[in-house]
Amino acid sequence: MSTMRAVQVVGYHQNLALTEVPIPEPTGPWDVVVRIGGAGVCRTDLHILEGQWAEKSGVQLPYTIGHENAGWVHAVGAAVTNVAEGDKVILHPLITCGLCRACRSGDDVHCEASAFPGIDTNGGYAEYLKTSARSVVKIDDALQPADVAALADAGLTAYHAAAKAARRLTPRDRCVVIGAGGLGHIGIQVLKALTPAELIVVDRNPDAVELAVSIGADQGIVADGNHMEKVLELTGGQGAEVVVDFVGEGGATGEGLRMLRRAGDYHVVGYGENLDVPTIDLISTETNIVGNLVGSYNDLCDLMILAARGAVTLHTAKYRLDDFQTAIDDLDAGRVRGRAILIP
Repeated sequence: MSTMRAVQVVGYHQNLALTEVPIPEPTGPWDVVVRIGGAGVCRTDLHILEGQWAEKSGVQLPYTIGHENAGWVHAVGAAVTNVAEGDKVILHPLITCGLCRACRSGDDVHCEASAFPGIDTNGGYAEYLKTSARSVVKIDDALQPADVAALADAGLTAYHAAAKAARRLTPRDRCVVIGAGGLGHIGIQVLKALTPAELIVVDRNPDAVELAVSIGADQGIVADGNHMEKVLELTGGQGAEVVVDFVGEGGATGEGLRMLRRAGDYHVVGYGENLDVPTIDLISTETNIVGNLVGSYNDLCDLMILAARGAVTLHTAKYRLDDFQTAIDDLDAGRVRGRAILIP
């Protein structure tokens, strides 16, 4: 049996390990094996190593990590007709059943019988990955797997939240984006493509704010302690109709809610701390607090159209698969602009 290199979680609170494992083969009729062209390195991967997902995922160690994947179709099961060997594809992060109520509604993220490569089964920090026909999206010839891999999860999550936020935004409205890093810089481009509202971006890092303005933010504010006042000033003292929070920790949620106007929508995307909201404030202002998970298969198809048009481009830092530890360390230390990508 031929083998491949794979980066695996061998224990929580310890480093990932590079190992040799068998190359996956299609066993079921709908299986698709993909040769990985790029795998995104995500903050969730750091959370996995810290054991934050251990109970939720119930995964057996060791297993291969990595849930943002793109590449070329290597082999397909007997029933697969939507892709063929050699096709260039990006992978929806979930393997879904297609039969439950959520799947039938196109809300496949909430599938009742899903598997999640990189979280609860083998992922893409490897040379090959097994997924299903329902999870592969063919990508435009002009796009390269290593350039779009992180759109599979970071991009898809940002798209999902931005598309939900955009449904209520009009030209008179303002939308505050908290965090212009890996997810935020994609969310800003999606909002720019989907809504005429004014975009105000807040980030601690002056470089990230500069990037945000260069890719479409109307206002960039460095979170230096006076940022709340600046946002209120820009919104006539009222706050913004929508806040999309790509940080969700370190005090961002309290500030995010304070930047919101009455009857506003507060979208939570980044996570890490608890929300503390007096219920009297919720009812008196009619605030909507909206959770955002990753987007659906249809969201990914829409996002790939924006990518092919050049409306969404990913800023990436590329690493060889063997240099996975450097990529993880760089992400942890905040040295990555945009997204880190592993290339086998």
